[in-house]
Amino acid sequence: MRERTIASHFVRAALHGAQARDLDIAALLADAGLPPTVLEETAARVTAAQYARLIRLLWRRLDDEYLGLAAQPSLPGTFAMMACSIIHCGTLEKALRRGIRFYRLFPGSPEFSLRREGAQAWLCLHVDPTHDPEHFLSESLLLIWHRLASWLIGQRIALEELRFAYPQPAHVVEYDLLFPGVRHFSADFTGLRFVAAHLDQPLLQDERTLKRFLEQAPADLLSRPAGDDSLIVRIQRLLGRDCRQWPDLEQLARQLNCSPQTLRRRLREQGSSFQVIKDQLRRDRAIYLLGHPELSIQEIAEQLGFSEASAFHRAFRKWTHLTPGAYREPVEK
Repeated sequence: MRERTIASHFVRAALHGAQARDLDIAALLADAGLPPTVLEETAARVTAAQYARLIRLLWRRLDDEYLGLAAQPSLPGTFAMMACSIIHCGTLEKALRRGIRFYRLFPGSPEFSLRREGAQAWLCLHVDPTHDPEHFLSESLLLIWHRLASWLIGQRIALEELRFAYPQPAHVVEYDLLFPGVRHFSADFTGLRFVAAHLDQPLLQDERTLKRFLEQAPADLLSRPAGDDSLIVRIQRLLGRDCRQWPDLEQLARQLNCSPQTLRRRLREQGSSFQVIKDQLRRDRAIYLLGHPELSIQEIAEQLGFSEASAFHRAFRKWTHLTPGAYREPVEK
C-alpha cells in the first residue's frame, strides 16, 4: 500500500492557489521532482512521496497551509498548534469540538461543525468554492480530520455515509480509497457520518506520540491510505508486491472463503474486477520502480511479470498515456 500512486488531478488542483499567485509552476514541479507531463496528461500519476513533497513545498512557498484556496491564509504551524491544544482532551468529542473552536479564531477559515443524531454523528465542513473551485481544500480537510480523529483514538473510524455539496467529479473513482462508504453528491452540505460512540472514546495519544505524528503531518495524511478494510484492499494485500507470484481468481476466492462466482459478483457490485485490481497494482508498482534509476526498463518489466519490455511499454501507455521512458525523463532544474 505504501506504493500507492495518486492521480495527477490532485497535483493540478493543489497548484491552483500557486497559479493564482503567479508562482513559477515549472520550478515548483522540478523542485518536487515531478515531470511537467504530470500537468499535461490527465491519466498520469505520481507516487505518494512525490505528492507529499509537493504539498510541503507549496506550504513553504505560499506561507499558507490552505495552499491559497481559502479566503484567508493559514500560517504554517497552525495545524500543529491546533493539535497541541487538543491532545490532552479526555474524549474524541471534546478534542474535535476544541479543534473546531480553535479554527473559528481565524476569520475566513473553512468552517467545521460537529453534531450528534442519535447513534450517529456528522462532521460537516463548509469551504467557499470561490477560492476552491476544484474542491481540493474541502477533500483535503475531510481526509485530514478523519484520519486525525482515527489516530487520536487508535483505530480507524469507519465512514457510514459521505455527502458532498457539489456534483460528482470526474475523478470520482479515486474516492473508493479516499472516502470508502456510501457517497452522495450535489447534497445540501459536505460532511462525514460515523457511529457516534467513537466520540465517547478516550484519546490514546500524548505529547510524545504527537511529536512524531507532526513531523510529517498533515502532508502524509493526504498521501497515505486510510487503513481501509474493503474487499478491494483485502485483495490487494493478498496479492502483495510480487506480480510474478500472484494467485489466480480461484485461489484468491479460496483465501477469502467464497466461490469464484461470488467474488466476481462482489467486485462487479463495487465497480471493479480482478483484472482491474491487478492492473492498478502493476501500474502503481511500475511508477514506484521507475523512480529507481538503477533499474532498467527491461528489469522493471520482468519484475512486473511481463515477458517482453514491449508489452510493458504498451500497458504503461494504456495506464498513464505516457511511455515508461517519458515518465522517467529527468526533471530539469
